[in-house]
Amino acid sequence: MGMLELVDLTKKLAKGEYKELSGRLRDRLGELQRQARDRGIPVLLVFEGWEGAGKGTLMNELILPLDPRGFEVRNLGTPTEEERFYPFLWRYWRWTPARGRLVLFSRSWYRHVFDDRLEGRVTGKKLEEAYGDILNFERQLSTGGALLVKFFLHISAKEQKKRLKTLEDNPATAWRVSPRDWELHARYDERLRVVEEMLHRTDTGHAPWTVVEAHDRDYAVVKVLATVGEALERALKGHDETFRRGDGLRPGGEGEGPPPEEKPFPAGALRPTVLGNVDLSQAISPKVYDGELKELQERFRSAQYALYRKRLPLVVVFEGWDAAGKGGCIKRLTQRLDPRGYQVVPIAAPNDLERSHHYLWRFWTAFPKGGHVAIFDRSWYGRVLVERVEGFASEEEWRRSYGEINEMELHWCRFGARVLKFWLHIDQKEQLQRFEERRDTPDKAWKITEEDWRNREKWPQYEAAVEEMLWRTSTIHAPWTIVEANDKLFARIKVLRTVVEGAESLL
Repeated sequence: MGMLELVDLTKKLAKGEYKELSGRLRDRLGELQRQARDRGIPVLLVFEGWEGAGKGTLMNELILPLDPRGFEVRNLGTPTEEERFYPFLWRYWRWTPARGRLVLFSRSWYRHVFDDRLEGRVTGKKLEEAYGDILNFERQLSTGGALLVKFFLHISAKEQKKRLKTLEDNPATAWRVSPRDWELHARYDERLRVVEEMLHRTDTGHAPWTVVEAHDRDYAVVKVLATVGEALERALKGHDETFRRGDGLRPGGEGEGPPPEEKPFPAGALRPTVLGNVDLSQAISPKVYDGELKELQERFRSAQYALYRKRLPLVVVFEGWDAAGKGGCIKRLTQRLDPRGYQVVPIAAPNDLERSHHYLWRFWTAFPKGGHVAIFDRSWYGRVLVERVEGFASEEEWRRSYGEINEMELHWCRFGARVLKFWLHIDQKEQLQRFEERRDTPDKAWKITEEDWRNREKWPQYEAAVEEMLWRTSTIHAPWTIVEANDKLFARIKVLRTVVEGAESLL
C-alpha cells in the first residue's frame, strides 16, 4: 500500500475544540505575517489535491486573518497559448514573491509531473528532467531565503464522488463540475500512483509536503493554519539566528543542498588558466570585414525567420572587460534583424524591485518566448563577477550561484533554446588606449566613468573571477566562446559567425 492509502481520513475535531484552536491560530498567524514582512522573508504556499478536496475553502480560511496588502493568490491552471512559448517554470518564476510578501499557489509547477504526465505529454527522459528542474527550483528559492510550504489535500475516491455529485445537484454550484472532473474521477486509482511518486520524489527538508486529511473541514482548516504558523516560526527563528551570526538572510534549506562540484578549482599557481592562452593578435582587414559582415547578417536574418516559424528561442549573452566592444558587436548583430523578433536587454545594477526578489528572477522574466531572440548586454554572470569582487554577494552566495546558473541554462536548453555566451577579451594596454580615446573624444566621453577607472585597478581580482566563471559554467549545453577583441573587426565577425552557426544548428 502507498503512503496516501495509509492516511487516516476519519480524523475530526469537535466544534468547541475547532473554535478554540482556530481562533488562537488565526491571531498568531496575523502576527507572524507582520514579522515575516518586517524581516523580508518571501513565503510560497502551494495547494495541490484532488478535485473537490476543498482547496478554495481552505485557502480562504487561511487568508482571513492576513493583511490583504501582503499576499496574493495565483490560480494557475492549464498554461495559456502564450505561456506554452516559454519553459514550464517561467510562469512560476514570474510570480515568486518579493521579500516580505506571501503568494498562495492554487495549483502549481507540480501539474507538469501530474496532469501532463497522465496525458502523456511528459514521459520518460522528459519526466526525469522535469523532476530535476522542480527540485532545483525549490532549492534555489529556499537557499535564497524563501519559505516553501506545500499541501496535498487528500480525500478518498468515494468522498470525491459524493462531493462532485453534491455540487452537480445544486443549481448554484453545478457549473463547478465539468465532464472532465468525472473523467479524472474515473482514473482516481491511476492518478493515486502518480501522486504517491510525486510526493515521494519531491519531499525535501527545505520544501516538505504536508498531507491534509480533508474529509472533515474543521480538522483540515486547523491543520493548515497550524502548519503554516509553525513553518513561519521556524523561518523567523532561522532568520534571526543567521542575522546574529552575520551570515546573510537566513540559513540555506536542509535536504540535499546544491549539487556537488564536478570540477575542482585550485587556488594560486595551480589554478587552470584560459585567458592566458588567448591570442589577442588576431585581426582582419576592413575589406575582408565588409564582405563577411554583409553575408553573415543576411544569414542571421534568414535564421531569425526560421527560428520564429519553429518557435525556438535564442539567448545571446555578452560579458567582457569594460571597453571590450560589446556594444559594437550587438549593433552589428542586430543591424539587419526584424525588430519585432528580438530584444536587447541591458543589465545594470538591480533596482529596488529586482533586489526584493531572488537574483535570478529578473533574468527569468526577460527570457524570450519561443521564436524570439534575447540579447543580454551583461547578464546573470554579474553575480560571480562584479558582485563577487565588490562584495555585493557573500562568498556563500556567489559560490552557490555557479550551480544555480548552470541549472537555469540547462532548463532553458531542455525547452529547446540555444544559449550562446561570449566573453570579449582584451589586454590591459588596449583597454587603457580605449579609455583614453573615450575620455578625449567629446561625443564618446559619456562612455567612460569613474567606476570604469576603479574597476581597472582591480584587474587581477576580476581576472581571477572571470577564469573561475569560465571554468565552472562552460557546459556542454551552454559553452562559453572567448572572443579575441583587441581588433574590433575580428571580434564582430567572430561573434556574428558563432551566433549564425548556433542559430542554424537549431533548424
